[in-house]
This record gives sequence, structure tokens and C-alpha cells, in this order.
Amino acid sequence: MRVAVTATGVGRFGKRSESLVELLCEAGREALDGLGRKTVDVLVVAHMAGGSLVGVENTVAKVADRLGLDTGAGFRVESASASGAAAFHAAVGLVRSGQYKRALVVAGEKMTDLPNAEVAKILAASLAPSESAHGATMPALAGLVAGRYLDRYHVEESALDAVTVAARVAAARNPNAQFPKPVTAEEVRASRPIAPPLRLLHCSAVSDGAAAVVVEASSGPAGVLGLGQATDHVELVERPELTSFRATRVAAQRAFESAHRTAQDVDVAEVHDAFAPFALIDLEDLGLASPGEAARWFQDGPAASPDRVPLNPSGGILGRGHPVGASGLVQIAEIARQLRGESGPMALAKLPTCGLAQSIGGLGSHNFVTILGRSGAGAA
Repeated sequence: MRVAVTATGVGRFGKRSESLVELLCEAGREALDGLGRKTVDVLVVAHMAGGSLVGVENTVAKVADRLGLDTGAGFRVESASASGAAAFHAAVGLVRSGQYKRALVVAGEKMTDLPNAEVAKILAASLAPSESAHGATMPALAGLVAGRYLDRYHVEESALDAVTVAARVAAARNPNAQFPKPVTAEEVRASRPIAPPLRLLHCSAVSDGAAAVVVEASSGPAGVLGLGQATDHVELVERPELTSFRATRVAAQRAFESAHRTAQDVDVAEVHDAFAPFALIDLEDLGLASPGEAARWFQDGPAASPDRVPLNPSGGILGRGHPVGASGLVQIAEIARQLRGESGPMALAKLPTCGLAQSIGGLGSHNFVTILGRSGAGAA
């Protein structure tokens, strides 16, 4: 059965006064309006830590009630910072099963009500207990990964600065981005150290926001061609290497195989860059760059390599913002908008026909790859 994204909704990211449920409904309402208020028979909701961050539970019923989805079915999905992607994959499966005709997927997070240190502690619950018990946080472990990557491939720290600069340039074209102003490499380098070699502007910021998509049995420019996901050891010490995320590599392989596509077919990609070095690792794990070569992607600039896949035209997590439960779904929504010609100032010069979204849960322990495009022979 062919399944497609037929409507999207994306709210503004940043510090918001609305509640988590209000943010989810804002995005959901936009998607439903784009659909012409057709009947939705299943709602899939995602947030990573609504209970811990803002004391919100029973989210499905609260969102369904506000959106007027009377007597519909619903599920909540959680997979750390990949919760939004996980919800999308679940919704596609529900529609493909034939049990449901049309699904509304909404994902979001409300993070700015708490001090950053408390938010970091809550997010660390997605790490291995043996590591978080010794004070490990997400930035600290990301710093370890970054240092190992730079050392292994003899990459200068300036490559990380270039990732952030590129993200902020793109975010300046995104009306929903948390950081709408570009920054210079000098400004990135001058930001305070967080977990060496990572500095403040190498790291995503806490954010509020939500996204939504409608998935239904249909064909169109944003058809679901391939899905892939994989898990890996939660403890970093158990992994064979730190400079690549095995869960992304396996998820990508599964997605490309189910789509009957390859990395060479991708026209646009939204990847998980919660930390600048992750953008480098993502490109290599997805087969868009060779191991150790992703730094040149950013340092050379798009003019030097016009054939490279446009990356994170929405600004990515570093520029758009990172309300953790929403990030995996907003990537998919932005890819769908590019394919449907609905990206406004973020639109690419040439309308793409195949797009990829990649999401990371935890510190690379549960990762997702989604391939969208025009349905045709061989599409999953």
C-alpha cells in the first residue's frame, strides 16, 4: 500500500508561553487545516519527557479533545530525541496495516520552563545508568565523541565552527527558527567551552515547539518510500567505535533497501545535528560522504561542490532549535514540504524528488532514517 504525507504543520521554535498541549494542538490544527479537515481516525503523539519537564501525561486524550477528534484511536510514542521520528514510523505502519485510513502525527516538547541544568539532568535519563550515575550528560559524552572524531581523522576544530555557521545561515531563511541570525566562525570560536572541544554554539539549545504531519493511504510527491531504524548499545563503552553511529548505518541500509534507492538518489536531507560533530558523522553514516571527509562539506562551501546534497535547509537542530520530542518529526515535515513545493523562503532552487530525514535517539542508541519521494515502481 502506498502511503504519503499529505499535510504538515510546524510551529515557531524557541521560548514559548503556551503549554505543551497547546503547542501540539497548534501544529496539529495547521496540518488538519491543510487537509481540509478530513476525518482522521488515529492520532499518534510523541514527546520525550513531558511528564518530567512540565508534568503532562495522558497527552493523547488531551490533544484529541482539543482538536475535536471525537472517539478516534490514539497512541503515544517515546524514543528519546527520536520520539517524533518513531511516532511517524508507527503511524505509517498503522495506515499500511489497513486498520486506519488517515493518521495525524503530532510531536513536541516544552523545555524552557526549567533551568538548563535541570533539563540536562532529565535528558541524561536517556543515557546508560552506569554512565549518568557518574555525572555523564549528553554534552559531555558528545564532547568525547567529537574529540575522538577530530583525532582519528586529523580534523581541525574549525570544522565544527563551520557546521554551526552553515546551520545559522540556513536558519535565517526559516521563519520558525529559534536562531534567525547568522553567526561568524569567530563568534562560534569565542563562545564559552561546554565539553571540550565543544563550545556553546556547537551545541543545540533547549527549546519549545511542535510539528505535525498527516499520513494516509495515497500517492503523491511526499510518498513514504523507505523506513529504517536500529538500536545500539546504550553504554558507549560497549560500542566498537565512537566516530560512527552503527544505529544510523543500519537504519540507512534498511531504509534504502526498502525504498529501492541509494544515497546517490537523495536530493535533500535533514540530519540530526544536536551537536556540530554529529552532522559530520551523520553524513558519513548515511553514505553522503566518505569516512573522515565530511568536514570538507562545510569548509569548502556549497559553491565549491554544487553537486552535493542540500543539507538541513531548515537550519537543522543547531539553527532551528531542539524541542527534543519534536525534532524527529519536524525533519520529516520539512522534507515533505520541500517535495511538495511548500517550503517558502527555504525552497531549493530545483524541486527535489527524493528526500531523507535522519533522527538520533539518546546518544545514537536508537536511530531512524525516513525516505520520502514520488511514489513509483519499486517504492516500498
